[in-house]
Amino acid sequence: MKRRNLILAAAAAAALGMPTLAPAQQKMVLKASDVHALGYPTVEAMVRMGKKLEAQTNGRLSIQMFPAMQLGGEKEMIEQAQVGAVQIARISVGALGPVVDEVNVFNLPFVFRDEAHMRKVIDGPIGQELLNKAATDPKSSLIPLGWMDAGTRNVYAKKALKTPGDFKGQKIRMMGNPIFIETMNAMGGNGVAMGFNELYSALQTGVVDGAENNPPTYLTQNHYQIDKFYNLTGHLIIPEIFVFSKRSWEAMSKDDQALIRKLSREAQTEQRQLWDTMVTESTAKLKAAGVQFVEVDKKAFYDATKPIREKYGAKHAALIKRIEDTK
Repeated sequence: MKRRNLILAAAAAAALGMPTLAPAQQKMVLKASDVHALGYPTVEAMVRMGKKLEAQTNGRLSIQMFPAMQLGGEKEMIEQAQVGAVQIARISVGALGPVVDEVNVFNLPFVFRDEAHMRKVIDGPIGQELLNKAATDPKSSLIPLGWMDAGTRNVYAKKALKTPGDFKGQKIRMMGNPIFIETMNAMGGNGVAMGFNELYSALQTGVVDGAENNPPTYLTQNHYQIDKFYNLTGHLIIPEIFVFSKRSWEAMSKDDQALIRKLSREAQTEQRQLWDTMVTESTAKLKAAGVQFVEVDKKAFYDATKPIREKYGAKHAALIKRIEDTK
């Protein structure tokens, strides 16, 4: 009977693309996914982690990277990780917010003063508490491994957008989280929920007039070739998170889990170093390509988005106060 159950479990795991419960020496390939291309800091950090994992287990464990939206957008990646079809997924907290409500605090407009403030928060007790919450939330089915930096998001479009009034009639792509859609609406534009994998075509065809993201993404996705104005709204500073499928995690030994956690902490540090370098290089390349970096009336946007912070932040008032008090 035990043998039959093992066979059934292995068959189910294979159908889902999960690593199977196997003898200690059997090789296991962990699938990792990201919407960004090879060389992007989040992808590169995971590739390096995979090489370390393979070296430290003598090839028994390794990571197969699926970059550049090969397995779909972030919503699809979350769903695949939840069922064990993918083991590791790097996702924006924006995409995770609808699954784990507490992390939506990081998705509020202007909740962080700047990137240094954001890093202090995710590196401290608040960051750890939210990782723990995401791990225990019954809706998530994910094991968070760490945070990654995604910088500051600004709005790019075909014209300068310096005030909320300039946004009138502008259709701006946002991640599919109600907070983001309402944030853009409050800023004066028309927020449009759309998968990242659909965005380039939508910009080309005029389905949307613009979008918002950090400089490296704006550059590497070639969106700057269509929209030449990078408006420095700084409305969102959203960290990213990389997670492990809970279903796959529970099939692994405690020693393997501990090793993956150790290497994940190293990946988090390496990604941040890679990120800072890429932001500097991307900004220089964008300016050289003729992109106009537009200073905006940031206070006007801060004031305009106050109702969003009040609406979605009310139930997390104590947590927001702790974020504000983090120096």
